[in-house]
Amino acid sequence: MAGEGVTLRAAGLSVRYGNHVALHGVDLEVAPGEKVALLGPNGSGKTTLLRALAGILAPDAGTVSPAGGLDRRATALRIAFLPQEEHWEFPFPVEEVVACGRFARVASLFRDAAEDHAAVDTSLAAVGLAKLRGRPITELSGGERRRAVLARALAQRAPALLLDEPTTALDLEHRHAVLKVLKASGGTVVLATHDLDAAAACCGRAVVLSEGRVVADGPPLDVITEDLLASVFRVRARVRREHGHRHDVTAT
Repeated sequence: MAGEGVTLRAAGLSVRYGNHVALHGVDLEVAPGEKVALLGPNGSGKTTLLRALAGILAPDAGTVSPAGGLDRRATALRIAFLPQEEHWEFPFPVEEVVACGRFARVASLFRDAAEDHAAVDTSLAAVGLAKLRGRPITELSGGERRRAVLARALAQRAPALLLDEPTTALDLEHRHAVLKVLKASGGTVVLATHDLDAAAACCGRAVVLSEGRVVADGPPLDVITEDLLASVFRVRARVRREHGHRHDVTAT
């Protein structure tokens, strides 16, 4: 990631899909370098909030910054976005997929700069795909494809990363490695996840959404409680903490 992160803001953010209001007047500020997990059940507005912050989705009311009002290239220099799903029909080599993250930073499609090669190499190594760089992305497993598009976002070297379910389909080894990379980065990170352990391990702050509204905001140890799991996720569970920093959530 480039720099020390940027401030991300949403003020009075509302988004509609037809008659359905996905976000209701959401206010959120993420400080430079802060790591924030967006939590909530399916349909709570996590993906919509990420897409609005990334400038991909125009709000019906309210504002976002810095993406609001910027063109695509200017936004890409500040924010890298990892979508929840991508479908690949053409057998692009993995390294070419990752190199797509450099487009906003190149002056010409024919540029062959050392810094771009270095960004691709570093990003592939970070997600454990250096040995698969020449393999077609269509021949990778679901978890390997997930790591490839994450490497593309890392190669963008934007000061902010917005990630939608980054650990989906990852095995334990690579899940741990990815979370370690995100936690150690100097940039701003906002990730939407259903993985409560990932939220506690990687992020210093958890923001919980329910029916398009923020219902809790604070350190994961304070936010992820048995009462919240019951009221927001409709799950009765026991929450245990180990060494004051780790959650163990067990359904009852």
